[in-house]
Amino acid sequence: MEVCYRHPSRETGVSCSNCGNPICPDCMTSTSVGMRCPECARQTTKVKTAGAAEPTLTYVLIGVNVALWLGFQLSSSGGAEIYNSAALSRAGLREGHVWEVVTSGFLHAPGFLHIFFNMLSLYILGGLLEPAIGRLRFGLIYAVSLLAGAFGALLFQPQGATVGASGAIFGLMGAAVVVMRNRGLNPLENGLMLWIGLNLLISFTVPGISIGGHLGGLVGGALAALVLFDLRDRVRVPAQVPSMIAAAIGVLAVIGSFAVSASA
Repeated sequence: MEVCYRHPSRETGVSCSNCGNPICPDCMTSTSVGMRCPECARQTTKVKTAGAAEPTLTYVLIGVNVALWLGFQLSSSGGAEIYNSAALSRAGLREGHVWEVVTSGFLHAPGFLHIFFNMLSLYILGGLLEPAIGRLRFGLIYAVSLLAGAFGALLFQPQGATVGASGAIFGLMGAAVVVMRNRGLNPLENGLMLWIGLNLLISFTVPGISIGGHLGGLVGGALAALVLFDLRDRVRVPAQVPSMIAAAIGVLAVIGSFAVSASA
């Protein structure tokens, strides 16, 4: 059996309908004239990638974030107590609020700009990534990024609380770079690296932004994507192993969050 022209370790029975190169599922792009490789697919005006046809999970995540933000905006004074118990802090984890490592990633500051820019970024990145890599892997990368962002926030911020989806969104940025490189695309050509650089610059220069959360999410998302998309190109492992290792990165981030909180 032939092997993918971009992933020599993967056998495949599918060839590009344009150039004839053998392609594996990760390299397949469905078009109106059949499956094409990444290079030939870029020559078309409109393509539909294999995997999730629509970024449904992205829309769900946006909906949950916006619904919670609106709920707290419209709630009575009792909402503030719930909000504080769901925000991420070392003190909260020491008190046993284990849910904070997750719930904090779905809460946003009362102002409009925080939720607006985060959801706009999630809409753009999710619209690009989820259809390209599939809903399950997108969800796994998002979860790992969120947890890694929580660990980074706690590591860099001994006092106070943190909220926001920024860590997960930075993880999607890191994952997008890895996926593009894996598929033979240059992240410098579409402005992605510039976008990441500008966001990091803002993180380090604007007060009140969780630097640790952004860095933690960026590293976590990139590592998860490396495992999911590059590991099987280098080492022959069962198909489930990359997902298990990526999930383990998220588990380690949670363990690190509690370890950091307990040492304070």
